[in-house]
Formats: sequence, structure tokens, C-alpha cells
Amino acid sequence: MNKLIVPAIIVAAAAATPAWSQAPQPQGPRFQPKAYFEMPLEKDPTRQVRLQSVVIPAGAGNQFHRHPGDQWWAVQEGEVTFTVKGQPPRTLKTGDFVYVPRGTIHRNQNVSANSARAIELNITDKDKPQTEQVAE
Repeated sequence: MNKLIVPAIIVAAAAATPAWSQAPQPQGPRFQPKAYFEMPLEKDPTRQVRLQSVVIPAGAGNQFHRHPGDQWWAVQEGEVTFTVKGQPPRTLKTGDFVYVPRGTIHRNQNVSANSARAIELNITDKDKPQTEQVAE
């Protein structure tokens, strides 16, 4: 039963994801997250679950970073270049997903000419910064 919960949440959120704008960002392209929910993990209140949709405008990306927990990314539209530090980049296309274990140093970039959209599920330690930047 538990093996079905994460895929079910991702599918349900994908169906509920709203349309998004391709309007240019005045400060340059940036990730545009929209949280659906954040709540304590059942039976472990020291951890939290967060589900969000992320719009990644053309040319946007983040720096190498890590999280205090696990993360799942599923690309809903466009392409995202996913890189684990020290490994070759991988291009994730619509329908592709990636699991990012706790502490994995990684980044996401949209090197295409079109916006991309992904759904993100995080199960992380409560009361800790959700993202720790790491030097390039």
C-alpha cells in the first residue's frame, strides 16, 4: 500500500496543476514554486511532507544544493537538465522522474527555449532549512 502513495500523490497533483504564465521575469528567469500542501509526516512529526508545482522559465536554473531529506521530481511539461555533482547531466523530459536521496548535491536547469513545469515531493526534517546551497 505505501508503495502506491507517492505515485498517487504525484498523479493527483499533476491533474490539479493550474495553467501557468510565460511572462518574462523582471529580475531574470527564476523558479516559480507553488505549494499544494506542507504537513507533518504521519507517525513521524519530526519530518514534513511538501508537494509543490514548479515552473522553470527558459534559461532558469538553481545552484548546486542539497536537502535534509528525500525529494522526487516529475517533469510535467518541457525539459529539465538534472545534474548530480560529479556526474554527467541528464535531460528529463515530460513524464520522466528522478529520486534525489537525502544530502545528494544536485541542481536543476532549463537550458531550452521554452518554460518547463515539474511536480516536486519532499519529505524532509522539520524545522531545518529545506535547501542548503553548496559551492560550485
